[in-house]
Amino acid sequence: MSRIALVISDVDGTLVTHDKRLTDGARRAVQRLHDAGIGFTITSSRPPAGMRFFSEPLAITLPIGPFNGSSIVNPQLEPLEQHLIPVTAARRSIDLLEKSGVDIWLFTNDRWIVRRDDGKYVPHERNTIKFDPAFADDFSPFIPAACKIVGVSDDPVLLKQCETAMQDALGSEASVIRSQNYYLDITPPGHDKGTFVEAMARRLNIPLHAIATIGDMQNDLAMFKVSGLSIAMGNATDDVKRQATHVTKSNDDDGFAAAIAIILENNSPHTPPSS
Repeated sequence: MSRIALVISDVDGTLVTHDKRLTDGARRAVQRLHDAGIGFTITSSRPPAGMRFFSEPLAITLPIGPFNGSSIVNPQLEPLEQHLIPVTAARRSIDLLEKSGVDIWLFTNDRWIVRRDDGKYVPHERNTIKFDPAFADDFSPFIPAACKIVGVSDDPVLLKQCETAMQDALGSEASVIRSQNYYLDITPPGHDKGTFVEAMARRLNIPLHAIATIGDMQNDLAMFKVSGLSIAMGNATDDVKRQATHVTKSNDDDGFAAAIAIILENNSPHTPPSS
């Protein structure tokens, strides 16, 4: 197995606990990577503002991938690469979500727009990203700047049906995938966590097989497919676990730190590098 030069981790369900805490064990694990000369960064469905808490405590100096990797920002959250949902696809997405009866959120690079404040998951998201939404009855003025549109529902069966219908309707016009059982993300086409991994390989001039990825949800499979080593969290579904190289403990049981231990063991002197 190849020596790892860079680790890229998902955030929610992976790096942080279910109540969004960054544990001391996770901090120490990332410090072990730094001490070993291994790079570390994160990618997430979160907007840039929701990732601002991690650069300093984890000493992240590399680019970060918000919006499921469809944008790339520096640790100060300044855009390095930004992609938008095509206007026609964004409008169609909103129309389909409205017909499905789910709540709709729209994210630009620096704004979160909702139609009402009584949605079940608005307080949850506000607590997660520590960022307040703006309110608008009409999304039309914001569609040209849409980085992500989210269908939100506490009915996972309904949201899975929405995912299939949206994928069929949009095809290659947008990326459609659930980042949580209650969030369906529509993001720019041709860009996902896998393309973020590839972009980081180019930026650092390292091969893809020298990158390890850690995640728990369907939107993490794109980076599993292109990285040399992939680790699924213990709280991941069986489908996600089956597509990973390794499975660690859950995010509430310091599974992230255990994943880093697997990576460091892979790099240990008694583990010969692959040719």
